[in-house]
Amino acid sequence: METMLETVTISVAPGLAHQALLEQIIRQGQVQVVFQPIVQLADGELYGYEALVRGPSDSILHSPVMLFEQAARAGLSGVLDQVCIAAILRQFALRQLPGILFINVIPDTLLSADVSVEALLGLLQLNGLPPQRVVLELTETRPNAGYPVLRQVVDELRRTGLRLALDDLGEGFSNLRLWSELRPDVVKLDKYFVQNIHADPLKAQFVRSLVDMARASGALLVAEGVEQAEELRVLRELGVAMGQGYLIARPQAEPALVHHYPLPRAPQHAGDRHRPVARDLLQEVPYLTTAHSCEQAYQMFAASLQRFAIPVLHERRPVGLLTRHHVLETFAKPFNRELFAKKPCMALADARPLLVSAEMDIQSLSGRVVEAEQRYLVDGFIIVEDGAYLGMGTGYDLMRLISEMQLSAARYANPLTGLPGNVPIGEEVQRLLEGDRPFVVAYVDLDHFKPFNDHYGYGAGDDLIRELGRILLSQLDMTLDFAGHIGGDDFVLLLQSCNWRRQLQAIIQLFDQRVQAFFCAAARHAGGYHIADRGGQMQFFPLTSVSIGVLPVLPGRFRSHYEVAAAATQAKKMAKKQEGSSLFVEAREFPVLVRPTALAV
Repeated sequence: METMLETVTISVAPGLAHQALLEQIIRQGQVQVVFQPIVQLADGELYGYEALVRGPSDSILHSPVMLFEQAARAGLSGVLDQVCIAAILRQFALRQLPGILFINVIPDTLLSADVSVEALLGLLQLNGLPPQRVVLELTETRPNAGYPVLRQVVDELRRTGLRLALDDLGEGFSNLRLWSELRPDVVKLDKYFVQNIHADPLKAQFVRSLVDMARASGALLVAEGVEQAEELRVLRELGVAMGQGYLIARPQAEPALVHHYPLPRAPQHAGDRHRPVARDLLQEVPYLTTAHSCEQAYQMFAASLQRFAIPVLHERRPVGLLTRHHVLETFAKPFNRELFAKKPCMALADARPLLVSAEMDIQSLSGRVVEAEQRYLVDGFIIVEDGAYLGMGTGYDLMRLISEMQLSAARYANPLTGLPGNVPIGEEVQRLLEGDRPFVVAYVDLDHFKPFNDHYGYGAGDDLIRELGRILLSQLDMTLDFAGHIGGDDFVLLLQSCNWRRQLQAIIQLFDQRVQAFFCAAARHAGGYHIADRGGQMQFFPLTSVSIGVLPVLPGRFRSHYEVAAAATQAKKMAKKQEGSSLFVEAREFPVLVRPTALAV
């Protein structure tokens, strides 16, 4: 059988650095292969491995960057890809690794005359691997022969059972074009958008959009470079299905033959206990295992009218969900009981139940349920911790809790803007203090609002306050930030976004633009207006502006929300001393308070 390697001829351009070494590596197949696990982020279940290639360990071309850059300069990228594919398939088969194998290739390799579909299938057959277990990852490069030609080759490969992945989405200019042209089965998210995603709302929004695009196109989204527990938490909440990175496992030549990788949970903060999470919806629901039969599932449903679903577990991990209506309806049909009774219960189970982490906040959970299929509202969802089964939650309980949260918020909301009032503001500040989290308090106040109210009327004043509330909300990331309305024209923002200064500057700029519409043409032209003061004397007042006093709050600086409020008020007063709209950041050092261990706050 002819394989790709037997058809390779090498023509090395003279004068290139390390040319002879590269030629030796290619001719002798001296590449080293390591494998990095790709797992389900919900429970750590192994999905497959990405094969990564290095040069010889004692070589200057050991680094994959050096190796492939040298190959590109020498015009040998396609030839090196062929050598790598052969070595990867050989090592994967030799190690008898489970799951799906991801192999990196450049588009031009697939377009090479030396790499035919038959040759690829021959290599797979030689190593005993079915095409369905292999995914070809296209690195982010524009194909020289053009997209239509590449699409034809990809379609031919797909017909054999091979799948396609788009690597490093977001790294270069042509990723989205490749996504649209090739409709990959898997999309790999570049590690840049994963690193510190928990501290960067813009990255989170970008990934949220990609999750929606992947769902619409039917592609599986895989996050690369997951290194922190907080990153993992955010990726889970955003709905990213798969991931790989040092947090999960480093690349190894001989990875452990396991089907599950324990995933760490993000650090918990004391203040988090006040915020509802999926665990608050937990119901202890009896489960079956994959060893149980459909008859046993039927008997469990028949024994209890209240039993709406039964999870199916394999080694304490949920792999399916039996629903009451499906099981009873199936057994009610003629001859079905005889047909299904002795079969494993998974024959009647949904093999893709909705799994949610126990620590997922209710807002994120409601988004997941709404975005998922409607049946999850009826069938319920499975709650897991580190991938292990804890219990179930129902759509009814989720909606009830959301309603309670909304009623609680409405009880203390400011009637003019609908934003949380003094009580929830104080509670949120205290929660952040108890969680020992750094955050920023921004006290927002309008300048010259009373004369505006007197001159244009209370209705116009209310409209201006509502407009300020809308502006504040438009610039915040409500997954991280909090906006409250103290009363009148005073607002408080609690910011955990890393770009808080840019947010506040945008608020000032937007307010200065929109406030113009609240004044008559003459006032806009003059920059203000004349009205009589309490003594009857005419006085000029400038257009209404906004002042923001900023108080950075570090762990241990304040004991209670009362102390924070007092310090923030001083920052606001400093901001109001400046003419026009202004932003003042309190830079004074506050003493670190030693909190007695028995002190109740």
